[in-house]
Amino acid sequence: MFKIREQGSSVRTEILAGLTTFFTMSYIMVVNPLILKDAGVPFELSFMATVIATIVGCLIMGLYANYPIAIAPAMGLNAYFAYSVVAAHKGLGYENAFSAVFVAGLLFVILSLTPLRTKLIEVIPGSLKNAITTGIGLFIAFIGLRLSGLVTDHPSNLVTLGDLHSPQSILTLIGLAVTLICLALRIHGALFIGMIVTGMVAFFMGQLKFDQGIVAVPKLPDSLVVFNPIDAFSDVVQFGLYAVVFSFLLVTLFDTTGTVLGVAKQAGLMKDDKLPRAPRTLIADSVATLTGSMFGTSPTSAYIESASGVATGGRTGLTAVTVAVLFAVASFFMPLVGAVSGIAAITAPALIVVGSLMVGHVTGIRWDEIDEAFPAFLVILSMPLTSSIATGIALGFVAWPLMKVFRGRWKEVHPLVFIFGILFLFQLIFLPH
Repeated sequence: MFKIREQGSSVRTEILAGLTTFFTMSYIMVVNPLILKDAGVPFELSFMATVIATIVGCLIMGLYANYPIAIAPAMGLNAYFAYSVVAAHKGLGYENAFSAVFVAGLLFVILSLTPLRTKLIEVIPGSLKNAITTGIGLFIAFIGLRLSGLVTDHPSNLVTLGDLHSPQSILTLIGLAVTLICLALRIHGALFIGMIVTGMVAFFMGQLKFDQGIVAVPKLPDSLVVFNPIDAFSDVVQFGLYAVVFSFLLVTLFDTTGTVLGVAKQAGLMKDDKLPRAPRTLIADSVATLTGSMFGTSPTSAYIESASGVATGGRTGLTAVTVAVLFAVASFFMPLVGAVSGIAAITAPALIVVGSLMVGHVTGIRWDEIDEAFPAFLVILSMPLTSSIATGIALGFVAWPLMKVFRGRWKEVHPLVFIFGILFLFQLIFLPH
């Protein structure tokens, strides 16, 4: 089913990759409900919705698309939902806001069944594809540095070196050293080994505690938050959520597209600069978004943390299925997951190392051509600085066709790139992001 041998992998490697991806992204089970709680969503409701949406997305991605890419509620979109949608619209409850997510998810499913999104992946210029992968690498490395405390806020310079004597920084440096030594010695599963060792050290240092116990029986919601399309569309019309639906649709569309391309390129899964079975990856994300909205969570996206599993050797859908199984099991261990997720130093080294590996794709950019180089530079620079993959892609899509026009090479630009460049320009100027 997964064609593991054809991809030069093994069952053990794929399961290990799934474990690595799971531990790297498991924080979403705690962080997502905490953010949505600010919108009035009950923690237990959004926790189970997060788990369910992730399981659905990963199973479709693994069994149907056969890619080692995990799907889960997207960071950034959850904050947008809580603070720019619910909080910004007077009288809007979270139930009505989820109607906008439902409508966006429904449109997303319909779009995924058409050739448009697959065609979009094919027409993205090569320089932008390499820039997206590189930008994601810098982004996730920066996330690792920030979460670990190795880099902290600075009043005038924005960021600066953190306190290297803090427990989090020490743990991160230990994990980074263990991971890099294992990579240098070509030990398989280096990232996972680094996380296990860091977790053990954190426990003996007294940083990792299990105050809330380890096991808790998960509670399924009594009813769906959204289930009637007519009511959902009615809420969008009543509260004027058209711009919200458009933002969710556009950002999710390109966030996932960029991440899938970046991770697939990192894994060497691209064929002739095209992604086989691309429509199936899109269906996985769109169905997960639709399902998540029904149970009570914000839109999903392909996770950049999947790159950690790919770096461990994951090449097939078994990696994604392993993530789905682990999320299902983890739903019974909410206290344990919460404790581990609260120690950023356990996963930060993996993010930093994977980021360094992905930055290697910068060599695929034609730096001697300004119309190729500057849009790519804009993508790479903006992703970590704006903390948004979608914003980086948007700026690239706006700059690339403009540079081609000014250089008299407008014939090299596919019409779809022009169309989405205009849409992104509109979104950047007029819509919240």
